Amino acid sequence: MTPQLPEIREIWVYLSGSPLLALTLTLAAWQLGTWAYEKSGRNPLVNPVAIAVVAVAATIVAIGMPYATYFEGAQFVHFLLGTATVALAVPIHRGLAALRGRVLPLLAALVGGGAASIAVAIGMARLLGVDAPLQQGLWAKSVTAPIAMGVAERIGASPTLTAVYAVVTGVLGAALGRFVLDAVGCRAWWQRGAAIGIAAHGIGTSRAFNVHPEAGAWASLAMGLHGVLGAVLIPLAFAG
Repeated sequence: MTPQLPEIREIWVYLSGSPLLALTLTLAAWQLGTWAYEKSGRNPLVNPVAIAVVAVAATIVAIGMPYATYFEGAQFVHFLLGTATVALAVPIHRGLAALRGRVLPLLAALVGGGAASIAVAIGMARLLGVDAPLQQGLWAKSVTAPIAMGVAERIGASPTLTAVYAVVTGVLGAALGRFVLDAVGCRAWWQRGAAIGIAAHGIGTSRAFNVHPEAGAWASLAMGLHGVLGAVLIPLAFAG
């Protein structure tokens, strides 16, 4: 007697609840974004992170997968954020020699850029009447996502909402940073890289490495230092 095969619907119900599906979906979406980015000639407006986010969101909505189920399967990628945070020590160490004669300009950029990102975001949110809990997530939006989520917990903000703000900030910085820097006449690669690293953290740094190695090195250095300063100073500024 031939055993009865399960219906396709039953198989799909099983697969849609499998953690492996969420992980596969995440990696496939990233590959799609990277492919589109390369096909566009690395156009900054064709950002692979933005494409991957849209692809994942559209897919889980289409198949009716709850976000909690998706996150459970993709949490391995989330776990790697901690590793990436610790790895920021590498570019900081490698860039120390290049800081000779540039310490004060970089420190001024770090403090000024970080303060400006908070002041502009919070100021606009208040003018638009955004609720206070939503405003809190904006404080750490320009700090790299893993650190931003930790800062959010310390100031009583939503880590998830802060991560969303951070990703959106990084995508916009990577896509539009080039045009802003060109408009203000910023030409030196180390200056462009530092500005992108401060304003657009890891996503912007990835873009900087694709443009020029010196810009990428300075972006990673600035991103790491901004993360350290942000983790210390943002909670103090929020409490004050």
